[in-house]
Amino acid sequence: MTKPQSPAQSPDFAAFAQTVRGARTCRRFRESAAVSLATLQALVDTARVCPSGANRQPLRYAACADPARNAAVFPHLRWAAYLKDWGGPLPGERPAAYIAVLCDKKGSPTPEIDLGIAAQTIQLGAHALGLGCCMIGAFDRDGVRAALGLDTPNFANLDLVLVLALGVPAETRVLDAVGDDGDIRYHRDADGAHHVPKRSLSSVLLLAHGGGDVMTE
Repeated sequence: MTKPQSPAQSPDFAAFAQTVRGARTCRRFRESAAVSLATLQALVDTARVCPSGANRQPLRYAACADPARNAAVFPHLRWAAYLKDWGGPLPGERPAAYIAVLCDKKGSPTPEIDLGIAAQTIQLGAHALGLGCCMIGAFDRDGVRAALGLDTPNFANLDLVLVLALGVPAETRVLDAVGDDGDIRYHRDADGAHHVPKRSLSSVLLLAHGGGDVMTE
């Protein structure tokens, strides 16, 4: 039996924590840097083996790395609600690929949990490959379905629930501490870096029973 390591002792945990911290939402990409269909397939292949409520496995995926279809998808997406004066990435900064996530209407006890696990797995995997990812829940479903060829009877039993936009990042993303004013809205600084405020460990970890070492912030 392998003896568990403490977070401070484990290089694997350190690498994993760094991946999580680095896998921030990305909204501006190097559009000319192509993402291969094989890469998208590998990300879906990783997501498909994730835990699923009652092992129903209700999620299905559509992958797109075709520039023409990408251009048809883009107008139906909504970007960055907090950035009121920004209408989304400009030509040249748009995603190079998409993964659409669909859910079988036959039902699952926890479809939203399955979706979150799969989407986060894809985002972490994308970061490990040097890609950025934006999980988009605000979009014109009929428009995206048509753009991806999902508007046929063959897919009528599947709800389109999430679009993952992917590409090589073209923006700097920074984690900040939430300030005294409690403002959690992301914003961009004068240099265009994207800042994301996060709550402190002490503000989210309400109780911690037991002995041993205690992390400090």
